Amino acid sequence: MSTIYTSYQLSERFEVAFNQIHDSLKSIVKIPDDRFKVLLDVGSRKHQIIREFYDDLKQYAKLRNSLVHDKKQLGFYIAEPHINVVKQIEKNAAIFSRPNFALSIATKEVITVGYEDDLIYTFQTIKRYGFSQYPVYKGKECVGLLNTGDIVRWVTENVTTTIVDLSGIKVKDVLSRVHHHPIDFVAKSIDIFSIEDIFEEKHKKKLDLEAVIITENGKNDEIPLGLVTAWDLIEIDYTID
Repeated sequence: MSTIYTSYQLSERFEVAFNQIHDSLKSIVKIPDDRFKVLLDVGSRKHQIIREFYDDLKQYAKLRNSLVHDKKQLGFYIAEPHINVVKQIEKNAAIFSRPNFALSIATKEVITVGYEDDLIYTFQTIKRYGFSQYPVYKGKECVGLLNTGDIVRWVTENVTTTIVDLSGIKVKDVLSRVHHHPIDFVAKSIDIFSIEDIFEEKHKKKLDLEAVIITENGKNDEIPLGLVTAWDLIEIDYTID
């Protein structure tokens, strides 16, 4: 048996969901101007999720203005949102109010290499897993990030004959000769918006983060639970079921 909603119920539900989104945008974007349109424009430049729903949110704002500003008396709305629109904005409100943990987009299988590992052994690791980035650990502490491009550059710079002798060469030898890759550590409780803010703040300081490593409490001597790159942020999928 289908549920029948009155015009007032649908309009009120829409308005409540819209206000929830508005409050969430204030918290996410963090600027002095709390006008919805301004928050939307500024936020869309920083956060993938806001960009993804930008057009829908603009339309919601227009409908909300019509509902609120053209309201003539208590319990009477001049316009009535369709039930599908109401359900959609309520799902959007849930997403913005309870953003996913960053672990939801992170690479869960973080393969690490040892600071003292032989480079030949590291090649076997790269061949097995096929990743392009590997956190480097000295004991229990992460001391840097090694990517496959680093190894190629190191080999190129050290080639003297057609034969490359890698015997005795260790990860630390490559790491000491390559450009430092900025990385950061965050606790597993961090959400996606906060991760995006970290990348944004580093970018403003002209420090383009290579990766953010997620651990239990955000310390570099803890087991890595996930790894997030700027590419992962671009790939965020917020498809609503």
